[in-house]
Amino acid sequence: MSNVIIKIEKKEEFSRFLSLNGFDVEDLENDVFRVTRENELPVFIKVNDQNIYFEVDLGNVAEIASKEFYFKLLDLNTEILPVSFGINNSNTADPRLVLVESRETGDLNDNETLSVFDALELAVDKAEALLKSEINQ
Repeated sequence: MSNVIIKIEKKEEFSRFLSLNGFDVEDLENDVFRVTRENELPVFIKVNDQNIYFEVDLGNVAEIASKEFYFKLLDLNTEILPVSFGINNSNTADPRLVLVESRETGDLNDNETLSVFDALELAVDKAEALLKSEINQ
């Protein structure tokens, strides 16, 4: 038999899809979810009708913050696409270094959704390496 490929399209509710793919999903209310997989950092997700926002909290980096450190983060942004580093300053007393990504919900598919989690995981590894080198200076 030749290499016949059959494409199957199925619709699934977001949190159920994640659960079926090995993620633990905790509903934090107001369309915010805490999603974890194995020993990875949690991904906080905000869902609305048009977009899904992904965020991983890497912690407060005020003690190691410098112009050089922020330059290194911005430089790393080119290596960790489609995700990127940002600062969550919603609590001005505790600004957090975060990894962020967003997707439109209009035509979101399974591979695209799972690839965000893979990209976040790879970006966390790069962030950890950078943070360790900055802390050990």
